[in-house]
Amino acid sequence: MMLGFYIVMAKPNMIKKIIGLNIFQTSVFVLYISAGNVSGGTAPIVGDGVAVYSNPLPHVLILTAIVVGVATTALGLALAVRINREWGSINEDKIEHRLKQERES
Repeated sequence: MMLGFYIVMAKPNMIKKIIGLNIFQTSVFVLYISAGNVSGGTAPIVGDGVAVYSNPLPHVLILTAIVVGVATTALGLALAVRINREWGSINEDKIEHRLKQERES
């Protein structure tokens, strides 16, 4: 989780930031799935002799989060392509430097 967070915060390249965001999202998925697992639990289908059930809600929420994560990644990549076309770079430092030059002139 912290590796993804570090990449998002420290790297100026937008593609690397998107990859870091995906690493961060995946670690959250693993956290929720592991929390939803009950030792000795079975599927929540009522049956004879079954006392412990696993909660399916975390798994369902993660399926939804995966779809949102894919959409976020697609949007981020599309924005990176558009920014690259407009500014000629996907490096935040270079874009900021060009903005500063344009403001001064």
